[in-house]
Amino acid sequence: MLGLAMRAGKLITGEELTINDIRKNKVRLVIVTTDASENTQKKLLDKSKYYKTTCFVEFTQGEILGAIGKPRKVIGVLDQGFANKIMSLITG
Repeated sequence: MLGLAMRAGKLITGEELTINDIRKNKVRLVIVTTDASENTQKKLLDKSKYYKTTCFVEFTQGEILGAIGKPRKVIGVLDQGFANKIMSLITG
């Protein structure tokens, strides 16, 4: 699902780009990898909570690489439909 969102242009990757779009209320879902630094995880979780954006600390950087073809630690999903589907797949 992340790969489809990437090809559709509905993902942003990287810590700073994601934080900027969280502030603009463009991001519907944030995914931070489990191997991101504690500081990065805390920053994204706090920012997501403040702006009422769903945030998951899931997957490893290798799993993200396999899904979207780029080694990233922070991903923002911009489309609500993709965000809902990814959340349902993560939560089961």
